[in-house]
Amino acid sequence: MIEGWIWDIKKYALHDGPGIRTTVFLKGCPLHCLWCCNPESQDFSPQIIWDDEKCLRCGLCVETCPNQAVVFDEEGNRAVDTERCEVCGLCAEQCPGEAAVLAGRRVTVEEVLAEVEKDAVYFSRSEGGLTLSGGEPLAQPDFAYHLLRAYKDSALGLHAAVDTCGSVPWSVFERILPYVDLFLYDVKHMDSEKHHELTGVCNKPILENLERLAETAKEVVIRVPLIPEHNDDEENIRRTAEYVQRLPRITRLDLLPYHRLGEPKYQRLAVAYPLRETKTQPKEEIERLKAIVEDYGLRVKIGG
Repeated sequence: MIEGWIWDIKKYALHDGPGIRTTVFLKGCPLHCLWCCNPESQDFSPQIIWDDEKCLRCGLCVETCPNQAVVFDEEGNRAVDTERCEVCGLCAEQCPGEAAVLAGRRVTVEEVLAEVEKDAVYFSRSEGGLTLSGGEPLAQPDFAYHLLRAYKDSALGLHAAVDTCGSVPWSVFERILPYVDLFLYDVKHMDSEKHHELTGVCNKPILENLERLAETAKEVVIRVPLIPEHNDDEENIRRTAEYVQRLPRITRLDLLPYHRLGEPKYQRLAVAYPLRETKTQPKEEIERLKAIVEDYGLRVKIGG
């Protein structure tokens, strides 16, 4: 029985491929992008997300914890002894206000497909389907492969998409190619050193995988997150568009404007948000960058 780690399943997803989709978010990622809006997706192991504003100060988490890892001080502030905490999730199960949420659970392929099956009527009517996202879904290669294969071999088997950063061995892509209709492929920066600075890895294997996919995949859409003062300068955008233009059969590049929606998650994980001083781009700037990419003959969609 094949199992993997996921942190969420999103129903009625509209931006992860064509039509209405079910997006399964797998846990773990080889990249650690400064702007990541889902920090709970980076670690491969489960984590407790704590929202202090929802806390009822009922003390159930203290009573439930088998290792006495959770305490409240005299002022009602919650603290966790990380050496005692085993991230078992019991505190999240008992929390009536959903202040504590367990991000990450181990599931079987069959359990995921049972959830996906509930949305089958939306798939057929909208030409939608299943999308694997993350984290990096291909960082759990066996689980991703068996999930995609089982989905395609089932009565559900309509459209399948994979949202990927590309930082996995080519053999992982090669194995899933027969079961994927669309790759949503991130290109974060064309300069390898800058890419390493922003994500923790260089871009050479990522671009090599993309070049192979352009030759072999059914469809690839490029996605570029626009991060102010990091990769949204005209030089990088032109280099990216010129590079994509040369790839065979790829005609679309999505621009994803920077947003701060994930910032509160960092606080709930007790992690510092790296881009606290970064502001979103004005609409006029996004349109200017869109026009630059269109000059290279590519179709452009803002927001994916």
